[in-house]
Amino acid sequence: MNKPIRRVSVIALVLFLSLFASSTWISFVQAPELNADSRNVRSLYREFGTNRGAIIVAGEEIASTEPIDDAFKYQRTYPQGELYAPITGFYSVVYGRTGIELAANEYLNGSSDSLAWARLENLITGEDPQGSAVELTINPVAQQAAWDALGGQRGAAVALDPTTGAILAMVSSPSFDPNTMATHSSADVRASYNSLLEDPDKPLINRTIAGDTYPPGSVFKLVTAAAALENGYTEDSAIEAPVTYRLPGTQTDLPNFGGASCTSGDTMPLADALKISCNTSFAILGNELGQQKISDQAEAFGFGDSIRVPMTVTASRYPENENDAQTALSAIGQQDVRVTPLQVAMVTSAIANGGELMTPYLIDQVRNPDLSVMSTTSPQRYGTPISQSTADQLTRMMTSVVRDGTGKAAQISGVDVAGKTGTAETGGDSSAHAWFTAFAPADNPQVVVAVVVENGGSAGSEATGGAVAAPIARHIMEAVISQ
Repeated sequence: MNKPIRRVSVIALVLFLSLFASSTWISFVQAPELNADSRNVRSLYREFGTNRGAIIVAGEEIASTEPIDDAFKYQRTYPQGELYAPITGFYSVVYGRTGIELAANEYLNGSSDSLAWARLENLITGEDPQGSAVELTINPVAQQAAWDALGGQRGAAVALDPTTGAILAMVSSPSFDPNTMATHSSADVRASYNSLLEDPDKPLINRTIAGDTYPPGSVFKLVTAAAALENGYTEDSAIEAPVTYRLPGTQTDLPNFGGASCTSGDTMPLADALKISCNTSFAILGNELGQQKISDQAEAFGFGDSIRVPMTVTASRYPENENDAQTALSAIGQQDVRVTPLQVAMVTSAIANGGELMTPYLIDQVRNPDLSVMSTTSPQRYGTPISQSTADQLTRMMTSVVRDGTGKAAQISGVDVAGKTGTAETGGDSSAHAWFTAFAPADNPQVVVAVVVENGGSAGSEATGGAVAAPIARHIMEAVISQ
């Protein structure tokens, strides 16, 4: 072979190797990045060209896919849009996925490893790929009752089965229509999304688990009471109950609600202090216990932990490094204590379940396209934050709250209800948040509920947890135990 031919051969070999290396780099190394690029129309068509699995509640599809005559082939629809939007989230050609649509995406779009055989069969037969159906734990009657009872007020309601952790209701108000986010018109989707973002009521936020956490007010007294009972106090222990309490190291006097006296004497039993939600008693109790014991108890209930249900839950928090005045305020659920409604429900759930806290979950089963069961969620114990004795005492105390204390509006005829009210100051000129958490029946709990109505809802500055949130909780509990 002469010299010019050898040169041409070497150049051709180099070019071939360069082409081979380049195609290999693009096909294997850059493939994930290219597939994820929002400008990659092929990836978009492939993603939305899948017959996505349904999201199901009690046998009814709350998110489904319908064939459509356009480039995407399928249209995602939400028959009961606003009612379930905080749970389902949306599935958008522009803004991707949220809610269950995001958290369970690998099942819904058929990309889960467990569906590999089904994908191979589709490849051989030429059939369109199909995702799995995700069945939720939601009780539709409880969900509707919570939605109706909130009545469009800003707030949230969540219900749990305390024995398993299954989420029975998850309502956030106001909500939105996810169908407006699922349309295949990019211009319409952007207009809808921008409108939702600009809405001051923040309808895109699932208030039960995320967004801005709330000051819990007096529902946090359950945590303080639990810390006391776990550290040598009993429901009959006498605690101080002055009309006002001078916060240590300050010139500030803490009053009781409405400036009222909690008792005719100087002390009262712990149970009675919870029944009438005495601020001064619990502030003094908080200082007697000290910040660390209350913090430890809050942490045992799940504070500081960002769990997944499978959507990520914003961690609730109990403040650190407090002085005595701050500890007193934190003991009554003020200062810098912040919670999600789900966290409040977890505290109440542990009490209802004899001290054992189950991990909350939203997915019951996942079914293959042939309707066979791919997976079933097994209830998992989160921890044991309190003893059986503490749970029993708190149950009696909370039953008294509803029977003849601040929670009378949660009473259900023929059923003992255990509950706790809360009216949480928000600072500035804003009205207080109205809280209520409860379980029923008290002697055989089937449902735990936590409700918050932001800034007192329609009652405004006149609102209390007992007057505004307790009736909402009652409706949800009635919906569950009447079935």
